[in-house]
Amino acid sequence: MPDLSRLPADPRSAALGEPFFTPTAATPLPEPRLLHFNTALAEDLGLEGAPDQGLLAQLAGNAAVAGYPALAGVYAGHQFGQWVPRLGDGRALLIAEIRDRRGQHQELQLKGAGPTPYSRFGDGRAVLRSSVREYLASEAMHALGVPTTRALSLVGSPLPVQRETRETAAIVCRVAPSFLRFGHLEYFYYRDQPEALRRLADHLLQLHHPELLERPQPYAAWLAAVVDATAALMAQWQALGFCHGVMNTDNMSLLGLTLDYGPFGFQDGFAAGHICNHSDEGGRYAYDQQPQVAHWNLSRLLQASLPLLHEDGEAAVELATGILNRYPPAYTGAMMNRWRAKFGWQDAHHGDRELINRFLNLLDREQADFTRAFRALAALHAEGGEQALRAEIHDHAGLDAWLGDYRARLRAEQSEDAARAARLNAVNPLYVLRNHLAQDAITALEQGHSGPLERLFARLQRPYEAQPGGEADAQAPVRGTPALAISCSS
Repeated sequence: MPDLSRLPADPRSAALGEPFFTPTAATPLPEPRLLHFNTALAEDLGLEGAPDQGLLAQLAGNAAVAGYPALAGVYAGHQFGQWVPRLGDGRALLIAEIRDRRGQHQELQLKGAGPTPYSRFGDGRAVLRSSVREYLASEAMHALGVPTTRALSLVGSPLPVQRETRETAAIVCRVAPSFLRFGHLEYFYYRDQPEALRRLADHLLQLHHPELLERPQPYAAWLAAVVDATAALMAQWQALGFCHGVMNTDNMSLLGLTLDYGPFGFQDGFAAGHICNHSDEGGRYAYDQQPQVAHWNLSRLLQASLPLLHEDGEAAVELATGILNRYPPAYTGAMMNRWRAKFGWQDAHHGDRELINRFLNLLDREQADFTRAFRALAALHAEGGEQALRAEIHDHAGLDAWLGDYRARLRAEQSEDAARAARLNAVNPLYVLRNHLAQDAITALEQGHSGPLERLFARLQRPYEAQPGGEADAQAPVRGTPALAISCSS
């Protein structure tokens, strides 16, 4: 029988103890029902066999994992640019740390398992709507090749939960090598606890970057790795038209993972200034602001890391500045590599940036579908194949002018149509988690039907491959359909 207690224990985060974590028991979830179980991830973790009532009890927070006290972590953060000195796991509990089949450290966390010392008067629950979205998004991003937290299970309950409306409760079991965030370091820095700050940094180095321990300046090397990983992640988000929605420093992973799926969204009709979070009235976290926000968040992380870098304040600032200055070229290089791949180019040529921006401007002017437009590039060949692209971009005069220069660019590197089409289809997905598809799955579950969730979950596991019967899941929402209002409670 599958049982989290039987997996090889690796409680290295729990060993940190207080003040980093507070033992907190989950609040039992009434009448739990397993709505979906990620069999492939379960096998990777070492769970064998179909989930039974014993495993369901663990995934619902109704039974503890033997030998592991559930833990809530404390952190701080800059939320929409404003400093908040004490946040923490307000509705998430670390319930196990294990070694997976590859011997890698993995942490299992229940999101929605009840109040913690950091709930700030909240109920500590998550609703079905937000839980379905996070469950699907985590695995969709993983299949797209984007670093992310994973999702093992989705458990529902008839327990009523009040948000904007009355909804029902659900719990997602999230999986990641670490859930530590920029805000963890900020918390101890601003409380003037340098020893705790150093202990947390040492934990991260020993667990996730042991190869850096022999460096002359291991903390500097580690922070440089965080900068590089964050720059690479931002390039992946932008290249997929993905908007996170709440890029507070407490939602930024120290491992460069996509963390905390709330009001996220993949763009349908492309708009450079698209805002996916209706609570973000100023557009701080709009699509075109994400790379700059990541840079700002890294500056906050490096500020919090000054005591690690040097005992002399000026020397520490100089080191931190040098590390932060890695970000612009790292992001630009990663982003240009992503764009070139999405256009099927194998070499870097002068003028690539202008050609990329002209295409994005075409999409932006008429809010053409981002995913479908890039996928349509694979149908182009030397003398034709424009039909799919013309169906997405209605400014045919502007498109034809761009296509002339695009084909000239392809000829300059002697691009061969079939090989280029294969490359394009390997990086431009056919299926992404569109908001209207997620909502269809949510609505069906609310009515007691799991079929749409199961179909969509399976479809998103192979986002780059055309799948039989998948035509509807590759379609954009009907033009004129009101956009879903996604908030932080989502």
